[in-house]
Amino acid sequence: MKQQNTQQPETNIAEVVSKSEAFVTKYKMQIGMAIAAIIIISGSIIYQTYVSEPRAKEASEAIFKAESYFAAGEFEKALNGDEQGNMGFKQIIDEFSGTPSANIANAYAGLSLAQNGNYEEAIPYLKAFDGSDKMVAPGVLSALGNCYANTGDLNSAVSKFIEAAKAADNNTISPYCLLQAGIIYEKQGNKAEALKVYNEIKEKYFASLQAMDIEKYINRVK
Repeated sequence: MKQQNTQQPETNIAEVVSKSEAFVTKYKMQIGMAIAAIIIISGSIIYQTYVSEPRAKEASEAIFKAESYFAAGEFEKALNGDEQGNMGFKQIIDEFSGTPSANIANAYAGLSLAQNGNYEEAIPYLKAFDGSDKMVAPGVLSALGNCYANTGDLNSAVSKFIEAAKAADNNTISPYCLLQAGIIYEKQGNKAEALKVYNEIKEKYFASLQAMDIEKYINRVK
């Protein structure tokens, strides 16, 4: 029986090498980008598994006590922690930056400061919160509007109330924010815009508490 020659001819190997080199030269940028992408994705998976997830878990455990103080109305302890070493929202924001708990801690910190009348200090924390849901995010925008109003920045206040009303689009937050915006418009002498938001409450949010006596506001600016 004739033995098969399994060795590839030298000319074929040279041809393959030549074609490979040509391919690499032609597409070196794309290949480099692909390798970089693999490294980035691998690094992201490692970070998520060994750094991000444990850190997020630690942050969520740390925020629990601060939330309890907030719910009890103990805003100083909620902000700055307690004598037992439990973290407050400010420390959680600093130590766990980039985690969901640090994000929500911004909202809590801003609300705590606002509750204590520290409106100027509350504003940066409320602005730092990043959310897109239909309740918490508009609620934070509404709180931001209140802080601006209490510092005398009425243009920013009315802007945030209108933004909150649009973001929420519900019978709880939207009419409240529109009413606040209307009152500010009146204070600024802008009766046309005040009438516009009052009519929106009447027509779009007619099932809300604010709609029950909206006619008196409408008649006042007509």
